[in-house]
Amino acid sequence: MIIVPLGVASATPTAVRHLPSVALWREGDVHLFDCGENAQMRMLQAGLKRSKIENILISHFDVDHFSGLIGLLSTLQLQRREKLLTIAGPKGIKEFVEWNINFAKIDLNFELKFVEVEEGFESERVVDEEEYYIEARPLNHTSFCIGYRFQEKDRPGKVDSEKAEALGITEDEQYKALKAGEDVELEDGTIVKSYDIVGHPRPGDSFAYITDTRYCPNAVKLAMNTNILYHEATFSESLADKAAETGHSTSADAARVANEAQTKLLVIAHFSARYTNPFVLLREARAKFFPAWLATELRPIYTNPAQEKGIVKQRVYLKEVDEKASSKGGPKKRSRGDKGDKKRFRKRKGSSDYKSRSRDDSSRRRKRRPDSQGYKKKNDDNNDQGSSRPPKHITPRTPFDNFDRF
Repeated sequence: MIIVPLGVASATPTAVRHLPSVALWREGDVHLFDCGENAQMRMLQAGLKRSKIENILISHFDVDHFSGLIGLLSTLQLQRREKLLTIAGPKGIKEFVEWNINFAKIDLNFELKFVEVEEGFESERVVDEEEYYIEARPLNHTSFCIGYRFQEKDRPGKVDSEKAEALGITEDEQYKALKAGEDVELEDGTIVKSYDIVGHPRPGDSFAYITDTRYCPNAVKLAMNTNILYHEATFSESLADKAAETGHSTSADAARVANEAQTKLLVIAHFSARYTNPFVLLREARAKFFPAWLATELRPIYTNPAQEKGIVKQRVYLKEVDEKASSKGGPKKRSRGDKGDKKRFRKRKGSSDYKSRSRDDSSRRRKRRPDSQGYKKKNDDNNDQGSSRPPKHITPRTPFDNFDRF
């Protein structure tokens, strides 16, 4: 299971943050949680195939969380998609999609399955497949909002092949029956018990998506014992009153949910545009829960890095340009009359200027410098002050970033 944040902004995008959307990759399929503006382009830039989307799960009807949905459906139509697509969300999502599809006169070649959840429900499995299910629970926002949990179903234990052969198990159907928990009867009448050969069931991985909510018990229930908890942290603790007023969480609220749910990894996202440096939020979260990480757009988060690294490869890197820094140390535009703009040509050896300059250079080399260290120091000072070459931009590695995890 691989989690790829596509947009980590709150309400409004910035130069390097896009509107909320998270992609979950599993066994080649993609499950999209929220679909903010430009979500389909971010999938392309992340190296995820839009044609592999199986489910789209909308949390609520704040525009930043579903504004990219119609454009994505139009793209899937142009790609000649044929298989069923499930869209889950609050009641009204079907009306919204169908009205826009009809207004734009888009004739979809694929079927849409809508799973609408009405306000006041307690818990519901909006998707239930053979290998996984997606559970929905209401959150505590200013409007009706849903949180989701993606849960892999427990996988059968491994069969002890050596023990099975010794007991006379040879056929594939017998192995399948044993893994399914069924006992097998051999030709001589011997009954082989499943629990004698098959190990304990292996628990499946889990992921919780909790956004736009105050702290609430349902958030803890969705996140209970998850591998990855993706929780909003719109504000810092200093703006706790504003978070409560607008129906959002602080980074401390996210850490509280992670502690009570005993999740393995907390990833915070949905940052207010006021925080140009989200490490302020991470510091507060880590003070109350560890491990906690920042959601970085297009950077995959793995449940099993040893096996999953390299499956999803980022194609685009966004970098914010600091105009003030570049104006101080970076290259500046020059006018045509500036001497620095003139091309420099090497004089011919036969010219008088070249001969006189070469004589001066040779005489200088004969003279010994009285203080080599002083000369070096002076030269270094000149380089620091008069160098026209811009300083090399180095992005420092912060103590909050662990590249081995991602």
